[in-house]
Amino acid sequence: MVVPARATDSVPVIDIAALESAEALAAIDGACRDWGFFQVTGHGIDDAIIDGLFDAARAFFARPLDEKRRILRDADNPWGFYDEELTKNTRDWKQVFDYGPGDGDRLVPRWPADLPGFRDAVLAWHEACESLAQRLLSAIAANLGAPPGKLNAQFGDDHTSFMRLNFYPKCPPGATADAAFGVNEHSDAGALTILLQDDQAGLEVCRDGEWHLVEPRRDALVINIGDMAQVWSNDRYQAALHRVVTNSDRDRYSSPYFFNPSYDTNYAPLPSCVSETNPARYRPINWREFRTARADGDYADYGAEVQITDYRIE
Repeated sequence: MVVPARATDSVPVIDIAALESAEALAAIDGACRDWGFFQVTGHGIDDAIIDGLFDAARAFFARPLDEKRRILRDADNPWGFYDEELTKNTRDWKQVFDYGPGDGDRLVPRWPADLPGFRDAVLAWHEACESLAQRLLSAIAANLGAPPGKLNAQFGDDHTSFMRLNFYPKCPPGATADAAFGVNEHSDAGALTILLQDDQAGLEVCRDGEWHLVEPRRDALVINIGDMAQVWSNDRYQAALHRVVTNSDRDRYSSPYFFNPSYDTNYAPLPSCVSETNPARYRPINWREFRTARADGDYADYGAEVQITDYRIE
């Protein structure tokens, strides 16, 4: 049984037009500590890019399933279409299209044929999100006392960030219990996520054991910190559990951008977040190792999904 989310106590909404200001930095710090989630206005991404992405998503997912499956992603190449993803070993009620940069060998972007403007819309959104994510990372690093540029250096030309188009079809009444969730509860593995959602509510975040609806706003993007930021902060920040509830009357579309470092990155609590009275709570984690183990669980049930708690220092 799905316990309905509370409509009160919404996540903070922060104007980041002046992101480097003391007021904006303090608001982001508070949101990361109290929620792990916030919405941002004044983000600078043009409405034409957002509208173009929604148009592209609706056009792609409206295609017959057999056409979408012509660019089916697999365990060797994660870019393309997929409709059997698992979250914490449970099937999600959604279809996705994933795009990330190619490496000329194994990772090769897959694009649908005969869909004018689709590729340009995806690339424009990906580029805009990368720029915004770098700015947000600088703000988080400043709040955690990291030297300027220290964290951003791990997100250079070889970073492993990617974007996704989500399609949550209407879930018919009487469907299985698992189908109540477009995405089952989880935290994101990387540094932070930028989410564009349409006007259909469905995203919920867990705070103090209760689920809260993240109300859609036309003028805002949703930001949440991931497991990596929780480790950097030595648990000052919490990567909040979140989920997507399905709807029996309307389809829903969204697009997250997952901001991830280079595969060679090793991360641990920042020195500025460690002291004699608050020692490091995590041993160093290699991003390639952690991300690979988490991604494997998207395709098949390999048992308990890897979590940052597996790296805790007892």
